[in-house]
Amino acid sequence: MKGIVAAIGVCCLSPLLLAGTAAMAAATSNSAHNADCTTAGANIDTAAVAKQVTAILGGKGSTTNIHVEGLDLPDEQIPNAKTIVATGISLGVPEQGQVIALATAMQESRLRNLNYGDRDSLGLFQQRPSQGWGTAAQIRDPVYTSTKFYKSLLEVRGWQQMTIAQAAQAVQASGFPGAYAQWEQLSRALQKAVAKALPHGGKDTQPGKTNDGDAAKSTGSICAHGVDGSSWGAIPEGAVPQGYSIPKDAPPKVRDVLQWAMQQLGTQYQWGGACTNPHGPDPMGRCDCSSLMQQAYAHAGISLTRTTYTQVTEGKPVSPNALKAGDLVFSRGSAAHPEHVGMYMGAGLVINAPRTTKPVRIEPIKGWTVLAARRIVT
Repeated sequence: MKGIVAAIGVCCLSPLLLAGTAAMAAATSNSAHNADCTTAGANIDTAAVAKQVTAILGGKGSTTNIHVEGLDLPDEQIPNAKTIVATGISLGVPEQGQVIALATAMQESRLRNLNYGDRDSLGLFQQRPSQGWGTAAQIRDPVYTSTKFYKSLLEVRGWQQMTIAQAAQAVQASGFPGAYAQWEQLSRALQKAVAKALPHGGKDTQPGKTNDGDAAKSTGSICAHGVDGSSWGAIPEGAVPQGYSIPKDAPPKVRDVLQWAMQQLGTQYQWGGACTNPHGPDPMGRCDCSSLMQQAYAHAGISLTRTTYTQVTEGKPVSPNALKAGDLVFSRGSAAHPEHVGMYMGAGLVINAPRTTKPVRIEPIKGWTVLAARRIVT
């Protein structure tokens, strides 16, 4: 990692970084080689950055007529930026921390998930397995590597009072500590544009604030006949409890919804993920709590809106003491403004995508304070 940082730190892209990437090579003219690191990347066209982000993340057109210095491979770089920002939001990292992470990844890899680097450096942040950052496979996972960077940043005392370069250097220990500064303007523009493309402009929930239970403990009875799921005992992460079956009286569409949702068990949570390819390599194809609900119902031909804030108005309200399989159950926050949603499965169980670092899983409803419940199929 440090060798690669050193090469880029003097504003000279190494042959290693350029290998097999003609577009990136074309962007490094002789003048770029001689650029001053304190000014390179300055005067960023924020409108052009926003257009690139919108075109790529929103599928709203071509980026062939848009050029932003530093984003020479936007189809690859912008989705990686989205993952970094979404992971930061999911961990409760402030905007400044997300900017630091983006600037670091720009300097280390040009926001590319590299499978090579100096010595054993890999990935977006060029972290090294030999230095304790994780296995090679873990470091190549954009969510894992972003999480490791953020956790290291949050351990730096006073990082929020540091400059971008100082904070990045405190994590990376680069031989050229000032090199990160050149990416500040681009990183700020990227963070703002990407956050706007996420649910509710990147302010959908306050994730990462709860304990492993994922909801406050219930203070009252939940579900008819006192069925709270406690009789299932410990449920292995990402597994269906032995003996569970979809209730026989569940409507056909609800059966389809639950079957699709259970097929996603064990896939990792991704805040802002669309849940359109939970088992695929793109982290943003994974599920968060509300996209899991949306896509499960979509596979039964029923359209839901995207966020917990709007899903709590879908269908019709039902009492938490009269739940049926397929009902959406909401917790955290308030009944009018819930911050988490799951799906009742019957038998006192809920399937949900809980939070960062946790997979889609089934858990007893006993651990939930159900603030509201909605029946989508009547």
